Amino acid sequence: MPRVGSASNPELEAAILRNPEDADAYLVYGDWLQRQGDPRGELMALQHARLGARGDEARALEEQQSALFEEHRDVLLGDLADALDEAGLEDDLQLEWHLGFIRTARVGQKDPYSGRDIAALVKQLLTHPSARFLQGLTLGMASFEPPNDYSAIIEALLEVWRERGGSKTLHSLFIGDFVYSQDADISASFLGDISPLYALLPGLRSLRLRGASVELGNIDLPELREFTVETGCLLPPALKSIIAAKWPKLERLEVWFGRRGSGAEGGAKDVQPLLDGKGLPNLESLGLCNAEFVDELCKLLPKAKVLEQLARLDLSRGAMSDEGARLLAKNATAFAHLEHLDFTENTLTDEGIRLVAELCPSVSTGEQREFDQDYRYAAVGE
Repeated sequence: MPRVGSASNPELEAAILRNPEDADAYLVYGDWLQRQGDPRGELMALQHARLGARGDEARALEEQQSALFEEHRDVLLGDLADALDEAGLEDDLQLEWHLGFIRTARVGQKDPYSGRDIAALVKQLLTHPSARFLQGLTLGMASFEPPNDYSAIIEALLEVWRERGGSKTLHSLFIGDFVYSQDADISASFLGDISPLYALLPGLRSLRLRGASVELGNIDLPELREFTVETGCLLPPALKSIIAAKWPKLERLEVWFGRRGSGAEGGAKDVQPLLDGKGLPNLESLGLCNAEFVDELCKLLPKAKVLEQLARLDLSRGAMSDEGARLLAKNATAFAHLEHLDFTENTLTDEGIRLVAELCPSVSTGEQREFDQDYRYAAVGE
């Protein structure tokens, strides 16, 4: 009799690994799973049928899916069920299912009373058969007890992925999904060295990092389309890593610099390689955010080579004053082709807002902070 819950067919799994978006490969695998008595095969069939269903048919399929989960909860979730609430919706673990398997997951302590070992839960998730084709992983709070340190979680990721030769399906990774003004101080959330992950994630398309003390090393992510690093103190080695990165398909880049008083060094001239578009042939959206040198940037931006290829430019959370707004307004034609400009949470007065409001069809100014000539700082610091 087949061993329920652990059926595996390397050949059919390889077809999915080659193209995780190919529904036909899943369905062939699902037929085989059903013959082995693995409930993921039946779940796959139900979820595929649900994709095109409406009305009563859709509701009937939802009921069948719920009944299947109830009957085979131990197989489909195992120990992961302990991290879900009674409805299986959210707690320290949130899951999105697609064609019989977990497609995306968010792992993190839900509140200060959780006390769960998130590194251990991450290992349980990644080694569970239901997460065999995981495409997206978001890491929330590692701990509400300071510090909110991700090093143990990153070690757990490395341990599992090294043993398996990496993850061929993971497309999206977000480390640091917390509201820094409410859940945790961004300066007390430590990322550390994430560079060993690169070689294990050859298909990664989106990487988002939020926290302090990030070490990026030699970035070589040939499939990456989006990269964001949100910090109150971007140290010089991290900026050098970004400038020297190899990501030929990158379309969106967002970098937060932080406050000089917190240790964020450098200025507008240090990002000149980005303004020149060095190694960024496909870049369409550029964010130079949370910087205290925005006025200096405004002097360089009108002649920046990268500007011509951009659709969106984000200068939010910085210390831009009306002086910077005047510089941009004098060179308005350089920005007219943009689809969107973002100046939210700078230090513009009503005059500055008026000057930038018509630079392109869509301009965000949002809430502005009070301007102080003697004390100008980025919105988010360590």
